[in-house]
Amino acid sequence: MTIDTLNDKLKFACSIAKSCFDRNMGSGTTGNLSFKHNGYLFITAGGTCFGFLTPDDFAAVPVDENTSLDAFTDTEKEYVKEAKTRKPSKELKLHRLVYDRLARDGIDGGAVIHLHSTYSVLWSCIPGLNPEDCVPEITPYLGMKMGPCGLIPYEKPGSEELFSTFERLAGDHYGWILSHHGLLTGGKDLMEAFGRSEELEETCKVAWMARNAGLLP
Repeated sequence: MTIDTLNDKLKFACSIAKSCFDRNMGSGTTGNLSFKHNGYLFITAGGTCFGFLTPDDFAAVPVDENTSLDAFTDTEKEYVKEAKTRKPSKELKLHRLVYDRLARDGIDGGAVIHLHSTYSVLWSCIPGLNPEDCVPEITPYLGMKMGPCGLIPYEKPGSEELFSTFERLAGDHYGWILSHHGLLTGGKDLMEAFGRSEELEETCKVAWMARNAGLLP
């Protein structure tokens, strides 16, 4: 499946959001996602709902002040101009920090998904987790898709304290659990970020059930 135009990426992002919402990986207006395209960061606008997301629910933010619209078609330019007027998610800076992490591996584009998913939140409440590898690899798939998961201590969502804590502790991971908050994953494109978020939440679910069954400490 080739997803390379702005319209294709917007539609696919909406499909991802709907899938997460329908499977109770987010509720109400929680969660946010983004992707990069032609020097712009397209991120869900504040107050939007994953269950009913449309392309008109994305804000467009230039990666830097010199970013132009020259790479877009005339139709796309009109869309981007309108999207630039929308208020981005309050977690925008968190997304930017993940893109900084991806850039260290030479990834110029990329995508980021943040979910307030049940089992990642539950698992984050367990005391004594290893902040560098906080989710046990009960199956090999989390390691294969993402590698170890980092743990970020709780700070108020959307706060400068959260952003500075994340920047200090994010390390070289591609996925994190934000304590008492949810999960966060990045990847080279929407599919990779989505696959990592899926595997992280599923591993947290299996780990939580195994722990309650006495199979994990």
